Amino acid sequence: MAEHPHTHASHPDTVKRLKRAEGHLRGIIAMIEAGRPCLDVAQQLHAVEKAVGQAKRTLIQDHLDHCLEEAVGPLPREQRQSIDEFKEITKYL
Repeated sequence: MAEHPHTHASHPDTVKRLKRAEGHLRGIIAMIEAGRPCLDVAQQLHAVEKAVGQAKRTLIQDHLDHCLEEAVGPLPREQRQSIDEFKEITKYL
């Protein structure tokens, strides 16, 4: 772990999203235990999966926008193309 907290502006929203997903997941467990139809359970699992995936994408994009930029530093426009393309392609993760 890092010595100093590593936070970005998006982290509080990401934590909120993950806590909602955590609560939703508990609800899905209750649905399974209650014998709810598989279609209903699958739909809810899909919603949780999407929420967690969006949290992951937000975290990665935020990291690239801040940490990668900080590590690379200022570059001339012609040298930035690879960095900019890398940042763009990660949106498809």
